[in-house]
Amino acid sequence: MNSTFVNYAHRGASSYAPENTLSAFYLGLRMEADGIETDIRRTKDGVLVLFHDDTLERVAGVKGGVGDYTLEELKQVMIFGKEGFTPDHIVTLEEFLYLFGYRNLTFAIEIKEQGVEADTVEMVRRFGILDKCIFTSFDYEAMKALRRADDGIALGYLFKEPVQGRINEAKAIDCRQLCVYGPCLNEKNAGELKAMGFSIRAWGIADEAAMRHAAALADGGMTVNFPDKLTAYRKELGI
Repeated sequence: MNSTFVNYAHRGASSYAPENTLSAFYLGLRMEADGIETDIRRTKDGVLVLFHDDTLERVAGVKGGVGDYTLEELKQVMIFGKEGFTPDHIVTLEEFLYLFGYRNLTFAIEIKEQGVEADTVEMVRRFGILDKCIFTSFDYEAMKALRRADDGIALGYLFKEPVQGRINEAKAIDCRQLCVYGPCLNEKNAGELKAMGFSIRAWGIADEAAMRHAAALADGGMTVNFPDKLTAYRKELGI
């Protein structure tokens, strides 16, 4: 690990509190995360909100997706976390940026559907924190749309394995960070990617063993559902 390594609370401290809610984000801060990762979708009435899945069923037990409901309707939906944690509400991107944007954090903002890229970048620009954000997606068309929205923003391309085709796509849009599935990282491919000038962020960290493996290879940090454990590991290493 080095000074550029970021402990991103993945959807907040989502191993514990309801994911992508204020409860999860504030808990991540209490666990000393220095970054927050979150996801962007658009409601039926055009509002950008923080939500990961295609549907509401897994986290809220409600049929349909975010785009099937207005913001007012979604305010009635409760997101559930680990047993013992109080359910919480869906958050708009604007609310999130107002409450967290001024803090000394790095933000990884993942685009979950096409068509929200330019509005997401513009919202972040309004808060004056483009330099604290890295915009990401698994969808290459969304990645290209992000680059069209602003030729200076930081991009992070999400994928499972760093195959040459993905690397070439990242280069074509001046994407400097590759977000690789943690178990696919090894000394050889991590070294090769760094030699090409990329930083590496790991995702898909299932447990502490995977966390320790990725921490030795991913110089840009990692997204973890349990930022408290990564904080403890960094302190153990004296970093």
